[in-house]
Amino acid sequence: MDAEEQARALEEALPSLRRFARALCKDAADADDLVQATLERALAGWRGRREQALQPWLFAILYRRFLDECRRQARWSRWRQLFAAGGGAGDDHAPSPEQVHAGREQLAAFSRLPAEQRAVLVLVVVEGVGYREAAAALGIPVGTVMSRLARARARLRAFAEEPPAAGRNLRSVL
Repeated sequence: MDAEEQARALEEALPSLRRFARALCKDAADADDLVQATLERALAGWRGRREQALQPWLFAILYRRFLDECRRQARWSRWRQLFAAGGGAGDDHAPSPEQVHAGREQLAAFSRLPAEQRAVLVLVVVEGVGYREAAAALGIPVGTVMSRLARARARLRAFAEEPPAAGRNLRSVL
């Protein structure tokens, strides 16, 4: 594969990578940084890549980078705690306030899921990746993908059935 084909293949994978990174990171800037680091790692390791499909390979790189960053953040947070203890494009189709509220509730429920469940949910449900490909991308068995997906869906249903917490109801201000 020459450089032009390589660039085209990576460009086609970019929207999926961005969605996956955004679901994992919850922050657009962090997600963009993660995608950039993934592309850098992919380009550096392109020659060593086996004959596997490109997209699962990129998802695997991205997920591993995400896990590495989580571990790094956890280490730094422990150090900080230790030292702290010592010393719109247009209004044509604007959603209603109720729709905005419902969307925020759904995003809040999604963000309450563990990262492992969010990753599987995004790959299988949003990106349409098969169980085997998701398992290969995340480096886990297929059965684990299925159980994480089932647990993620069950938790989302449970979150939806929870009564609204005090102060989360919409108020009208006149």
